[in-house]
Amino acid sequence: MTEQNRRMVLAERPSGMCTETTVVLETEDAPTPGEGQALVRVKYLSVDPTIRTWMNDVPGYLPPIGIGEVVRSAGIGEVVESNSARYTVGDLVFGTTGWQDYALAGEGAQAMTPVPKEIPAPVVLNVFGVTGMTAYFGLLEVGALKEGDTVVVSGAAGATGSTVGQIARIKGAGSVIGLAGSEEKCRFITEELGFDHAINYKDGNVRARLRELCPKGIDLYFDNVGGEILDTCLGQLALHGRIVLCGAISTYNDDGHAVGPSNYLNLIVRRGRMEGFIILDYVARFPEAQAAIGAWLLEGRLHHVEHVVPGLEHAPEALNLLFTGGNTGKVVVEV
Repeated sequence: MTEQNRRMVLAERPSGMCTETTVVLETEDAPTPGEGQALVRVKYLSVDPTIRTWMNDVPGYLPPIGIGEVVRSAGIGEVVESNSARYTVGDLVFGTTGWQDYALAGEGAQAMTPVPKEIPAPVVLNVFGVTGMTAYFGLLEVGALKEGDTVVVSGAAGATGSTVGQIARIKGAGSVIGLAGSEEKCRFITEELGFDHAINYKDGNVRARLRELCPKGIDLYFDNVGGEILDTCLGQLALHGRIVLCGAISTYNDDGHAVGPSNYLNLIVRRGRMEGFIILDYVARFPEAQAAIGAWLLEGRLHHVEHVVPGLEHAPEALNLLFTGGNTGKVVVEV
């Protein structure tokens, strides 16, 4: 009997957050692997803000998801059938699986990477996956962190932000300040993750608090949210300060054009730098970052949290958590 493949497909372009009409569940026969391919039963999905941008019909570093196509995402699955020497039945592999029960692994764009079975899959998707790699290279390479830097991180209780702040502490930052959306999350990043200070951006004057906590300005701002917070940090940049543009989650559900920051001229005055990056540019160096992160985990210097949502059908709700602030740490769907 042929296995059935549940597929979450994009039914319409969203306006704002995903609704019950944005993504719909379809069922069809599981795909049959051809020569050089393997059939992978998807176990866990990585839920990341960029998925929402792929749902829009706009150009980007990857093409938009087409109407009727499976929602694109990374995931981890088990090889259950193989016609390739590259994949062995029973292997756990990481790759672009999409929101579905079964995916094909092959070569080139279809290639998937074996992952160790001794590390829980949600952790692999978190600090050992794109999330950890983004934090590592964004902070150390793009941001060029220096010892003694005053570092500010937005989305600090999220997957990337929480890892960025911890790596900054490990690498000798002078002060690490996180921006989060609740008092509970502020306590989490200071008491459990070791941030020096936390600011609840929903309760108080962020600009005034940053002036208080960064009297000499911000040396490095790691931006995950864009919008007003980015503009505020631009206005308080230290001399030769750097801004790392990782994401702009505050704008992803906007229907209109995003408004640019008004304080950008401070980059001239402060001789600053603002740079965006795509983690795909660093794929060849992932082993370097994974080795460092693995050592910090063993030493107890780096902590991780996964927010696991059960059920493929709940993937749209899991994605919305990233925009409502309903998660702490990495959002993962257990298929």
